[in-house]
Amino acid sequence: LAGSRPRGHDGVMKTTAIEPNLRRADERGHADHGWLNSHHTFSFADYYDPAHVGFRSLRVINEDRVAPGMGFGTHPHRDMEIFSYVLEGTLEHKDSMGNGRQLRAGQIQLMSAGRGITHSEYNPSRTEPLHFLQIWIQPRERGLTPSYTEWHPKAEHADAAKVLVISPDGREGSATIHQDAEIYRLRLRPGQTVTHRLRAGRGAWLQVADGALTLNGVPLATGDGASTEEPGTLTVTATKQTEAMLFDLN
Repeated sequence: LAGSRPRGHDGVMKTTAIEPNLRRADERGHADHGWLNSHHTFSFADYYDPAHVGFRSLRVINEDRVAPGMGFGTHPHRDMEIFSYVLEGTLEHKDSMGNGRQLRAGQIQLMSAGRGITHSEYNPSRTEPLHFLQIWIQPRERGLTPSYTEWHPKAEHADAAKVLVISPDGREGSATIHQDAEIYRLRLRPGQTVTHRLRAGRGAWLQVADGALTLNGVPLATGDGASTEEPGTLTVTATKQTEAMLFDLN
C-alpha cells in the first residue's frame, strides 16, 4: 500500500511503501475435534490470544472442515452478523426463523442474529467433506430484528476477479449486512491483478482461502491474512490460481 509523507527539505515529495500487517496461517489457533478441524484467525472458544481478538468490527474468521454427516447442533447467537462461505462440499443451514437451506461451493449465507436466534449447520453428505469459512462481524447496533440473506454467484461471476458479495445496502445483488462493511470475493488466475482503493478512516483485511498471491508485493498463501489501516491502493496479484476475501471496514 503506497502512502505519502510531507515534502522533504529538497522540496521533493517523499514516498514509502507501507507493508500490511500479517497473520500467517501456521500462527492461527487450532482445534481438532475429530469431526471438526478448525483454524481460528482470531481468539475463539478455548483459543485466546490477546494480540488477535479481532480487527475493527471483524470478530471471527474460522476455517472449518466438517466430516461427512457431522455438524454443529442447534445453538444460540445474538448481536452478531454471521456468514458462511462454502469452499468445498455442501452446508445445510437451519434456523429459528424457519430457514432451511443447502449451500454449495461458492455460495454465501448471512444471518443477522440480532436480539436472539438459534441455528444449526451440518454436512449433509455421507461421503464428501465440508470446507467453509465462518465469519462473524459485530453489527452497528444491538437488539436488531433477526434476518437472513444469501449471495449466489451468477454466470458472469465465474471468471470475475473481484465481486461484491456483502454490503450494507445489498447493491449489485450482494447479501445485506447491518454494518458499514463491504466484502469482496477475489478469484484470480496466475498473474492476474486487481486493485482496491482504501479510503481514509477505514481498514482492510485480506484472507486467502486458497492459492497464493502478493499484496503490495508481500507474498501470502492459503490461510494467511493481512491487514492495513493506511489509506491508498491495495494491489493484489495472484502467483497461482487463487480465491480470497477482501474486507473493507469502517
